Amino acid sequence: MTVIHVPGSKSVTARALFLAAAADGTSTLVRPLCSDDTEGFAEGLARLGYEVVKETGRWRIEGSPTGPTATEADVHCRDGATTARFLPTLAAAAASGTYRFDASAQMRRRPLAPLTEALRTLGVDLHHEAAEGHHPLRIAASGIKGGELALDAGESSQYLTALLMLGPLTAEGLRITVTDLVSAPYVEITLAMMRDFGVEVTRDGRGNNVFTVPPGGYRAATYAIEPDASTASYFFAAAALTGQEVTVPGLGTDALQGDLRFVDVLRRMGADVRITADSTTVGSRGALSGLTVNMRDISDTMPTLAALAPFASGPVRIEDVGNTRVKECDRLDACAENLRRMGVTVETGPDWIEIHPGAPRATEIATHGDHRIVMSFAVAGLRVPGITYDDPGCVRKTYPGFHEEFAEFAGRISRRSS
Repeated sequence: MTVIHVPGSKSVTARALFLAAAADGTSTLVRPLCSDDTEGFAEGLARLGYEVVKETGRWRIEGSPTGPTATEADVHCRDGATTARFLPTLAAAAASGTYRFDASAQMRRRPLAPLTEALRTLGVDLHHEAAEGHHPLRIAASGIKGGELALDAGESSQYLTALLMLGPLTAEGLRITVTDLVSAPYVEITLAMMRDFGVEVTRDGRGNNVFTVPPGGYRAATYAIEPDASTASYFFAAAALTGQEVTVPGLGTDALQGDLRFVDVLRRMGADVRITADSTTVGSRGALSGLTVNMRDISDTMPTLAALAPFASGPVRIEDVGNTRVKECDRLDACAENLRRMGVTVETGPDWIEIHPGAPRATEIATHGDHRIVMSFAVAGLRVPGITYDDPGCVRKTYPGFHEEFAEFAGRISRRSS
């Protein structure tokens, strides 16, 4: 059995940074993810006037319940979607101040409109400087009264998360009616973490689609970041593909992240899965069957399954993943493109991809600057020697040490197989 220690969750680290900044007092984040995305988020907080002290294995954040302490700031959000969506929302809560946000060319292409329109509905003075609904944008903050709004989060659950976390910083709280929602487990992460920082959100309405967030702010906390379940998917998939056994500590029955449900997909394909209170183990005999699976709620692991799919005994059809077209790249098309370059038969539709069994050949993977495309096809590389990448360094977004650590892992697998 191979034990893999996966870096901290990007999603949990980003939320913890927001909540710590908004809390009354000093919060400590234990084992935060150190990557380009989270470093960019922390840098953005510092530009907004928050004190962020980084120590080995922990970050300390001095909160400001009334919003950013800087009255002017120019924040570059890099490639980070959580940074680009959460920090403008946090800045809007300031009693007064002018804040400008911009991002990389990649992030400028990604949509913001449902979130920024919701902020405008709440009275926020917000202006997009170039394309409407995209970065860059400018906010003239004057506090937020709160109230009711409707939100379509069918494109990204991050819109809802940003507004939920904003709610306690408004004068009267928020009541949000959600008309559509993708990646719902990420919202459950948000609600659980808000609870840990002292805020209880209530839900009612048809399908529990109405979220009521009370005013009153957050209390500081010491918060341990769990390992990243999306990142763990590459090691779990590798175990399923190679007939080995992999255990990831820190992801157990009480894990917050819905992407751990990827192991249920592997189980359906024939892998052995064991989940205990504090770890998850995946093993197999190396034989996997095809399946049809809806991955709407765990769509960040769609590329992992796509890269694994050609090695199954039957077709793998992944459905309801239209939202992957507006991630760091159009992931659905990127997966199809690269699989076809490897000689695999692939069919796609607006929100689905079907991959047929094949004998993939080595090629250069077109990464489109997307960390998840690189890490997913590294799994295929365990069975297809010679795969290369046009931008291998884009993994720094969430896992700077991926190539070295995955190569070490692959070496261990090879030695056991020989």
